[in-house]
Amino acid sequence: MEQITELFGSKVFNDAVMKARLPKETYKQVKKAVDEGERLDIATANVVANAMKDWAVENGATHFTHWFQPMTGITAEKHDSFISPTSEGAIIMEFSGKELVRGEPDASSFPSGGLRATFEARGYTAWDPTSYAFIKDGVLCIPTAFCSYGGEALDKKTPLLRSMQAINKQALRIIRLFGNTTAKSVKTTVGPEQEYFLIPKALYDKRKDLIFTGRTLFGAKAPKGQELEDHYFGAIKPKVQEFMKTLNDELWKLGILAKTEHNEVAPAQHELAPIFTTTNIATDHNQLTMEIMQKVAKKYDMVCLLHEKPFAGVNGSGKHNNWSISTDTGINLLEPGETPYDNAQFLLFLTAVIKAVDEYQDLLRISASSAGNDHRLGANEAPPAVVSMFLGDELTEILEAIEKDGKYVGKEKTLMKVGVHVIPKFPKDTTDRNRTSPFAFTGNKFEFRMVGSSMSIAEANIILNTAVAEELKQFADALEGAKDFTSALHDLIKKTITEHKRIIFNGNGYNDEWIAEAEKRGLLNLKSTPDCLPYFLHEKNVKLFTEHKVLSETEMKARYEIMLENYIKTINIEALTMIDMVNKDILPAISKYISELSETVKIRSEVMPNAVGFEKGRIEKLSALSLSIADKVETLEQLLADKPEGDSLTEAKFVREKIFEQMTLLRADVDSAESITASSVWPYPSYGELLFGVR
Repeated sequence: MEQITELFGSKVFNDAVMKARLPKETYKQVKKAVDEGERLDIATANVVANAMKDWAVENGATHFTHWFQPMTGITAEKHDSFISPTSEGAIIMEFSGKELVRGEPDASSFPSGGLRATFEARGYTAWDPTSYAFIKDGVLCIPTAFCSYGGEALDKKTPLLRSMQAINKQALRIIRLFGNTTAKSVKTTVGPEQEYFLIPKALYDKRKDLIFTGRTLFGAKAPKGQELEDHYFGAIKPKVQEFMKTLNDELWKLGILAKTEHNEVAPAQHELAPIFTTTNIATDHNQLTMEIMQKVAKKYDMVCLLHEKPFAGVNGSGKHNNWSISTDTGINLLEPGETPYDNAQFLLFLTAVIKAVDEYQDLLRISASSAGNDHRLGANEAPPAVVSMFLGDELTEILEAIEKDGKYVGKEKTLMKVGVHVIPKFPKDTTDRNRTSPFAFTGNKFEFRMVGSSMSIAEANIILNTAVAEELKQFADALEGAKDFTSALHDLIKKTITEHKRIIFNGNGYNDEWIAEAEKRGLLNLKSTPDCLPYFLHEKNVKLFTEHKVLSETEMKARYEIMLENYIKTINIEALTMIDMVNKDILPAISKYISELSETVKIRSEVMPNAVGFEKGRIEKLSALSLSIADKVETLEQLLADKPEGDSLTEAKFVREKIFEQMTLLRADVDSAESITASSVWPYPSYGELLFGVR
């Protein structure tokens, strides 16, 4: 235990390190900047930079980088060494406050959605003191925001920080109304659960589709999948356990609160869950977690797959975004307490979230949209594409009582009895959990289950923070001027419940009846990325982001274009990969096997003229399939050539409705051919080998 406590945060320039290395006054200024958003002056930055450099060098670092999160969905870094020449021809190790506070990477090759022309290369990275610097691979990494020469956000961190400012401002107004004068800030907190697959690297290297796209574009179903439900929470294989141990060590060094690990539902699928932390830091940590998972897997001759749907026919991977709101004094504002009916502050925050999810369900759906996640949503393995909220019986009954001006009789917690005397009794929760709900209340937080496994959690939390900030603003505006606060509060909660209860659904989200019911309620069912992205620029959404200064209209339009462009390019790469695999490997393999079967038929007919074997029927089936595959590839090639260009939405819809559908048809034929072709001839490792190859 002592070793772990010493290991944890050992590669992080955290609060304890700063307290030990910075002058007392400098430390106070940094703390104020972190806790209250105060700006640091250059003199203070110089002191911090020098202490940071000394600490980093002592821990083996030779370079530093401004570590940022561009719109690619992954992180970016440019390394500079600490060395500076002296007049004597030697070197000294230097790092200034100016270098700490600001960097200047080339912005021309990052996605900008038209915010800047390709020849306008200048961009800036700006130090984010709310997220601790850390050492990774001998490099001091300084978390930063990334913006254009004109000041527009080119990253995911900047709008996330702005959204945190927005909800802090409005939540403080609300808690002041309830007499809280001690809290100086309100922050959202997140604990993102991360699902992933581990497969043998030797097999991965033989699959062009996995290498180029992150998912299998072809693959016949294995004899065994997840039908027996024996992998979920099952004994972890020794090799995977070794991977998890090393992963934990590496994450703990970086101060990442890795807590829970287990086998997930599908074969070769696993999950890691961290403890909650501030949303900005949780986002940084999740990006690091994904990167380190992939690095550590290679040390054990495995590959970590983060795609939402790497294998057809078994569950895909998501990322459950557990979101809550807390004061700097440690009060969770979504904690119901023992008597939630009497907890007016909790009920007001709860109804603010309900209203936000109802009014901005389109934005929440957009935050989980991608070509990869389209395979997963609504497939009875993840939430449906319809956004709804699960509150559980107790909270739902409380809200119904408020709406009807009735009295709620609280339920007493009963003891669980399992019929075995030796097992101690324990209190039974007053409500169950609902894994089919996109947005479920789970005790003192909301679990947004739609986010894809490879996606940054920034977008989901930008939208949650900003939408809830808007509702809290409306509530504060209404209550601050009220003559009778108690009556106004009751009326506001009641009105909000009445107008937005349609978003609450506690039943089975996988049921077809729910989709029909949701349509009757007026809820959106946006099944694919091209279906939902146009909603991003709707007037109410532009107003939301611009009024809270989270995104300008120009920045929104840029992000809209980037999301469409990413979708189009992803499907285009997949289609080209399919064509390459079929033309160079799959059709030749089928032809080879037909030739082998034909030779067998010929030899048998010479030796046993009247014998009837399986080969003739197999030859006929494979010949028909090969002709169909060749025809479908030709059609796919023509569709790619005919793809409209100019308007991104028109192009994205064509990609979805024509190209993706043709890819689906092509896959069906290829998978059928694989199922009746000898494995010795088939050019790629099978699903059975991939899913059960790690032992």
